[in-house]
Amino acid sequence: MDVWNNVHHLVSKRDDLNPAEELLELLRNPFKQTLTDGAIWSALGISLGFTAFIAIAFSFVRPYNSVVYAPKLKHADEEHAPPPIGKGYLAWIPPLWRTTEKELISHAGMDAALFLRFTRMCRNIFLTLGLVGCGILLPVYYTLNSDKTGNQQWFMRLTPSNVNDQPIWALVITAYLFNLIIIGYLWWNYRRVLSLRRVYFESKDYQQSLSARTLMLNDIPKRYSNDEGIARIIDDVVPHASFARTAAARNVRDLPNLIQQHDHTVRKLEKVLAKYLRNPQNLPPARPTCHPSKKDPSYSTYPKGQKVDAIEYLTQRIKELEIEVKEARANIDKRSTLSYGFASYDDISEAHSIAYALRKKKPQGATVVLAPRPNDIIWDNMPLTPASRSWRRIMINFWIVILTLVWVAPSAMIAIFLVNLSNLGLVWPAFQTQLSGNTGFWSIVQGVASPAILSLVYLVLPIIFRRLSIRAGDRTKTGRERHVVAKLYAFFVFNNLIVFCLFSTIWNLISSVADDPQKAWDTLSNFGVTLFISLCGISSFWVTWLLQRNLGAAIDLAQLWTFVYSFFMRKFSSPTPREMIELTAPPAFDYASYYNYFLFYSTVALCFSGLQPLVLPAAALYFSIDVWLKKYLLLYIFVTKTESGGMFWRVLFNRFIFGTILSNLVVFLTAWVHGDGVHTMAFASVPLPFLMIIFKIYCSQVFDDKIHFFSTRNIQKLPEGAIQKDPLRSVGLAHRFGHPALYKPLITPMVHAKAQNILASIYKGRLSDGREAYSGDTMSTSGYSDAYVMNPMNAGKPGKVASLPGFEIVPESRLDFEYYKSRAEFASEHGGGDIFGRSNDIIRPGTPGSMFNGSDSNSRSGSPTIPAVPAIPRMDSPGSIGKVLSPGSDIGMTYPGGYSQPLGSPYTPDIVPGRSRSPFYAHGNDSGSNLVGNAAAMPMATPGSRERSLERPVRAPGGVGMLGGGPRGYGGLPQEEDFGSSEHDPMQYNYFREARTSRRY
Repeated sequence: MDVWNNVHHLVSKRDDLNPAEELLELLRNPFKQTLTDGAIWSALGISLGFTAFIAIAFSFVRPYNSVVYAPKLKHADEEHAPPPIGKGYLAWIPPLWRTTEKELISHAGMDAALFLRFTRMCRNIFLTLGLVGCGILLPVYYTLNSDKTGNQQWFMRLTPSNVNDQPIWALVITAYLFNLIIIGYLWWNYRRVLSLRRVYFESKDYQQSLSARTLMLNDIPKRYSNDEGIARIIDDVVPHASFARTAAARNVRDLPNLIQQHDHTVRKLEKVLAKYLRNPQNLPPARPTCHPSKKDPSYSTYPKGQKVDAIEYLTQRIKELEIEVKEARANIDKRSTLSYGFASYDDISEAHSIAYALRKKKPQGATVVLAPRPNDIIWDNMPLTPASRSWRRIMINFWIVILTLVWVAPSAMIAIFLVNLSNLGLVWPAFQTQLSGNTGFWSIVQGVASPAILSLVYLVLPIIFRRLSIRAGDRTKTGRERHVVAKLYAFFVFNNLIVFCLFSTIWNLISSVADDPQKAWDTLSNFGVTLFISLCGISSFWVTWLLQRNLGAAIDLAQLWTFVYSFFMRKFSSPTPREMIELTAPPAFDYASYYNYFLFYSTVALCFSGLQPLVLPAAALYFSIDVWLKKYLLLYIFVTKTESGGMFWRVLFNRFIFGTILSNLVVFLTAWVHGDGVHTMAFASVPLPFLMIIFKIYCSQVFDDKIHFFSTRNIQKLPEGAIQKDPLRSVGLAHRFGHPALYKPLITPMVHAKAQNILASIYKGRLSDGREAYSGDTMSTSGYSDAYVMNPMNAGKPGKVASLPGFEIVPESRLDFEYYKSRAEFASEHGGGDIFGRSNDIIRPGTPGSMFNGSDSNSRSGSPTIPAVPAIPRMDSPGSIGKVLSPGSDIGMTYPGGYSQPLGSPYTPDIVPGRSRSPFYAHGNDSGSNLVGNAAAMPMATPGSRERSLERPVRAPGGVGMLGGGPRGYGGLPQEEDFGSSEHDPMQYNYFREARTSRRY
C-alpha cells in the first residue's frame, strides 16, 4: 500500500468522488498540512523577525508605560520591590542579568523562582540534546538514506524513514545518551530545588508566617471534633510534643453564600450606577431596571417577568443581605463543629517534625498535614467526608475523560475545514461557489478563524478544569492548580499529540479493513510500519510549530491583551471605579497554563527527537528566548496569586519523566520496524523506560521529604517542663485560622467623585462604612444595632457630616491600585498582599465573630513538657515600657507603667490555658457588646512630667475612603498618637494638666 497516496492532502475537487467520499478521503489525514521545502525556513524567519520587532518596540514603549510594564515597582513594598529600572531603551536588560535566583525569591516569590529554574532546565536540556542528536543522527540519516532517486524532500532525508538495519544502532545509542543527559539535569535541578526550598524556609516571610508552624487535621471523627479532641489525637501518636493551641472548625452554615451574594449585589449596583451616572449633567430619562434575583427570598412576590427599578431594588437587597449577615454571624453555634481543625506550635521545626511523623499514619482516622496559608484554603471543600470526596473525584475524572474523547471530533473538523477552507468546498458545492467568488475575504477568515477558535478553547479549558477540580473536592487552591496542570497535560498529550499522530494511521487501517476484509490480518500486521511512516511524515510539521511558539512569548512581553482590554473598557463601556482600580493592579501569573505549555512542548520535542533531530534546536531556541522574557514578566509585571512555596516541582518532574518514557517507546517502534530481522536493537532499548522509573523512585526517596518538611526531627529547644518564653505567641496564631466568613468585611459601593452631588437624590443605603473588621458590618446595619455609630466626617470639611456615609467616593486621582493594595477585596486577586507588606498570613484583622468565652475547663493537664499554669490573670510590672502593636500581631500590646491591662482586651496577655480550651473562640466580642465593661482600671502610679510646647505629631493623610472613614482616619485627621518618647506619654501627669485649647485636631 502506498502510504504517501493515502496521506496526501486534497486541495482540489475530483470529479469521480461525491461529497461523502470526499469527506471520507479527508478523514484519512485531517491534521496533515502540505509542507514545502521552504516552510521551516519561513517559520524560522517569521518567528525571529516578529520576536525581534516586538522586543524593539517594547524597548521604546516601556519607559512611558510603567503602569503596564512595571506595576510591581510602584506597588511592592521596599523588601519585595524588584530592582530599579531606568528610563533608557535597553535599561530593562541589565537587571535581568544581575538578579540572582535567591534575590528572585524575595522579589517575586518561590513559585516564580521555580518557574524560571524549570525554564532554564528545559533550555539547557534541549541545547545539550540538540548538540548530541544533531551531531550524531543527522549525518547518519542523511548519508545512509536508501532513497537514491533524488525526489525526496530535504527534510524527509533527515528522518529514518529510509534508513534500515545497522545504522539504527546510532538511534539506540543516542537514546541512551539522551536518557542519561535528562537524568543528569533532572538530578542536578532536584538538588537545586532542595537548596531553594531551604532558602525559602529560612526567609523572613516564612519564619514569621502562621501556617509555617501550624498543622491541619482533616477527616476528624465526630467525637474528636473539638479543641480537646484535636490535642488528644496528636498526643496519642506524639506524646512528648510541646504545648499547642488547637481550634476545631465551627459550622458557618450559609454565611459564605450570603457574603458572596452581597458582594455580587454591590458590584451589580456599582455597574448600574456607573452606566446611569456616566454623565451626571445629563442623566438618561429612564431609571435603570433589572430582574429580581432568584436567590432573593421574596422573589415570588414580584410580578413574573417584570423588571423593577434597579437602584431601589439593589439598595434594598444589599440592606437585607447585611441584616442576614449580621444575624448569621451573631447566631453561629460554637458547639457545632466540623471534621477539620488546626493545631499551632511555637516552633516551626516541631510542627514540621510532627507532620513528618504522622505523614503515613491516620490517628483515630484523621489525616495530619502541614497547614496551608489561610488564603490558600478552599473552605467549602473542607467539611467533605473521604467517601464524598472519593466519589466526586471518580465522577469528575469520568467527565474529564469524556470531554477529552469528545474533543477529538471537533479538533479533527477544525483541522480539516478551518485550516483549509477549500476542503469545505469539496463537500459543500454551494460554499465552493462562494469561496471562488470572494477569495480575498475567505482567505482572511481562514487565517483568523482557526487560531481564534483554538485560542478561545485553550483559554477556557483551564477555567473548566479549575471548576471541575473544585467540584472534585480539592482542599487548597495551590493543590487545585497542580491538578489542573496534570489534567491539562493529559488533555494536550492525548488530543494534540497522540490523536494528532495516530488518527490518520488508524483511519487508514479501518478503511482498508472495510474495503477488503479478507486482507484484514495483513493490514493489521503492517500497522507498525504505517505508523512509523506517518510519524516521520508529520515530524517536520512539529519543527515549524515549535518555531512559531516564539511569537506567543513575544506577545506576552508586549502585553497586547492588557492594552486592548483596557482600551475597550475605558472607551466603549462604563467601568466602575472598582474595575478601573483593578485595571491598574499587577495581574496574576497563570502558572498552570504556562507549565502545561512548557511540558507539552518538551514532550513533543522528546518524542520526535529520534525521528527529526531538528526539533531539538527548535525547542532550545524557544526556551532560550522565553527564559529572559518570562524573567522580566515575573520580576516587574506579574504576581503570584497564591504562593505554594515551589510545590509544583514534583508535578513537573513526573511529567518530564513521562515524556522521556514516551520518547523511548518511539525509539522502540523505530528499532522494531527498521532494525535487523531479529529485533536485537528493539530489545536493547527495552531497559530505557525502566531506567527512568528507577530514577524517579530514587529521587522521591532521597529528596521529597527534605523538600516538603523544614525538619524531620524535633530538636527540643526548651528544657523539660519549662514554660514557653512567649506563651501569648501561640495564642495569637490560632486566632487567624477562622473561616473568612466570620471576619470578612463587607464591601462598600464605590462611586466616582463626579457623581457625588447627585448621588444623594437617587440612593438610600447603609449608614456604616463596612470595610473594617470592627465596623458596622458586624454590629450595625443601616441603624440596626444596640451600639451607637458615629456619623463619618466630610473629607474636605473636618467636623462636618458626610452626605452619604454608606458610599465610598473615589476621585479621579485615586483610581489606582496603589491606594487600595492593603484591602483584602483587592489584594486577594493580586498576590494576597504578600509583596505589598500586608500578608494575611502574618497580619490579619481580629476575628470577633469567631471568638467566644469558652465554657470548657482544664479537664486534663497539658503536655508533659509544659506544666499547668495557675488560672489567674497576669499583670504587667509597673515599670514596663509601653509598646503598641497591631491587633493582628503575634505578641500583643504592653501598657505603659502605672496602668492595668483592660480585662478582656484583645491585647491582654491571656492565661495560658489547657488544651481543652481554644483561644480561637475564647474571647468576648467587645466590638459589638459590653463596650465599657472591660475598661482599664485606675492608674496605680503617679505619672511624670511633660513639656507643654511639644505637640503630638500629626499623621500624614492617606486614607483610601473619603466619606466612609477607613483605616487611616477621616479626611487625613490624626487617629493615633506617637508614644515613642516619654515626653509624649499620655500617662504622664502634666500631659493631662495642660490646657487643651492649643491642641488642634
